[in-house]
Amino acid sequence: MKRVMLTVAYDGTNYHGWQLQPNVTTIESVLNGALSALLKEETKVIGASRTDTGVHALGNIAVFDTQARMPAEKFAYALNQRLPEDIRIQDAREVPPDFHPRRQESRKTYEYKILNSAFPMPVYRLYAHFTYVPLDVSSMRRAAAYLVGTHDFKSFCSVNTTAETTVRTVYEITVDRCGDMITIRVTGSGFLYNMVRIIAGTLIEVGRGNWQPERMQDILRACDRAHAGPTAPACGLTLVKYEFLD
Repeated sequence: MKRVMLTVAYDGTNYHGWQLQPNVTTIESVLNGALSALLKEETKVIGASRTDTGVHALGNIAVFDTQARMPAEKFAYALNQRLPEDIRIQDAREVPPDFHPRRQESRKTYEYKILNSAFPMPVYRLYAHFTYVPLDVSSMRRAAAYLVGTHDFKSFCSVNTTAETTVRTVYEITVDRCGDMITIRVTGSGFLYNMVRIIAGTLIEVGRGNWQPERMQDILRACDRAHAGPTAPACGLTLVKYEFLD
């Protein structure tokens, strides 16, 4: 028996998130189906990050166990012949049998994209949140700086969370503009349910001038979801990098 780790990229538009759910199609269910068909036996993956409905990924991580003699690196080619075009394996490699992607110390990086222009651009409609209201990126940057470090992010978490603790570490957060596209990039030790989307929604409120950047301190201290901004739409969010630390 060996354990194989997959790096999985996907367009999440047509899927109800990563995690298995009854009566809907998810990234996990499609991977399980492709692996089971390839290996001629029921196979289930263990995912690292349970992205939500409509969220995209350039490199989510999953592992599975198999007795197949096929070299681990060949699974990328074999699976890509069986997967739909909006899911592609970017890498496959063997890992130790006890390797569990959610129990390893790691750094995760998400990007949230905002198209800030007078009119929508159709080619971005599935990959960026559109707003015509001008956003002050400088104010958004100042607000984002308050989130760097180890904090209780309960205000930036869905009330439906089942997390044992809402304390997380954000290593870096940047807000940059290139033309009409604003990118919020967040790197952290881990993220709570809807955390990045709530951060994005809160920064948008700051960018619109509705809130001052310093309000971020009060939102963190409140530990109350009602104090933060709205949850930004899922389409703008992409898991861009997943790094395991030695």
